[in-house]
Amino acid sequence: MRTSFFVLALCALATVGAQAAPQAAGPIVIKFAHVVADNTPKGQGALLFKQLVEERLPGKVEVEVHANSSLYGDADELEALRRNEVQLLAPSLAKFGQYTKQLQVFDLPFLFDDLDAVNRFQKRAKGRQLLRSMEAHGIVGLAYWHNGMKQLSASRALLLPSDAAGLSFRIQPSAVLDAQFQRLGARTRAMAFTEVFEALRSGQVQGAENPWSNIYSKQLHRVQPFISETNHGVLDYMLVSNPRFWYALPHSIRVELEAIVDEVSYSVNRQAEADNRADRQRIEASGSSQLISLTAEQREAWRNAMRPVWQQFEAQIGADVLQAAEAVNRKSRR
Repeated sequence: MRTSFFVLALCALATVGAQAAPQAAGPIVIKFAHVVADNTPKGQGALLFKQLVEERLPGKVEVEVHANSSLYGDADELEALRRNEVQLLAPSLAKFGQYTKQLQVFDLPFLFDDLDAVNRFQKRAKGRQLLRSMEAHGIVGLAYWHNGMKQLSASRALLLPSDAAGLSFRIQPSAVLDAQFQRLGARTRAMAFTEVFEALRSGQVQGAENPWSNIYSKQLHRVQPFISETNHGVLDYMLVSNPRFWYALPHSIRVELEAIVDEVSYSVNRQAEADNRADRQRIEASGSSQLISLTAEQREAWRNAMRPVWQQFEAQIGADVLQAAEAVNRKSRR
């Protein structure tokens, strides 16, 4: 009897010890790396995520935020995520080209009427499916974060597609963006955003495409006499994780993290919209650039000029994705 009692007691202690082991190992650590400053919408979103996680999952999850490329830069952050050396990133959509071509839908010029149309697309089935389009490559999308709709700036007024002919434009590395300007009879030059002001000032390029907040933050309006309010494309980020890490989280923790991601994404997107409105007003008040608003007829002329670009990349993106994107516009025009 005594022997069996001690055996049972030892087994009970072993069971308690096994249950306590994960807690003894400490909280789950999530490294959130990004390449911008803390005072940007993306930077503020990362800090808000950290705050909410540590308030709602105390002792269970800790978040380390590494801003300004302090942990990984543009060139290596996605490979670090795939190796699970970092667990959260928010790169621009143009950075995912080697993992999926479907996200090129957001680069297609004059496809979406406005940011409301972009929001509808991202919330519907096809937009949600794109978040999962890179899982086979070790990347899972959790949410879309806005930077803003892009405007065209240049050394001369751009009212119609033919006005861009002969100019050289700075672009992010993107086959779609290159085709966009080639279609206009313009040239392109891919370069880092940090180089754009000097390239415009010196005349290496004569134009660029950026959201209002990017134009103002880098003072590009000081070296661009004309800015056309085209809203011709969207510059967005995707919040991503490593699927092996994300799906291995305890269910209750992952559900709470997903709720926090939704809350933070709403905050980031509202802040990005507010920043773009405010920066547009600041640029207009500066008087350094002439702001040009396109008429409905002028905008339709741009869209018609760009349709061949949509057709050029339809096979890569998928006809179903392109049709879903066009469908959100039909609703917005009612």
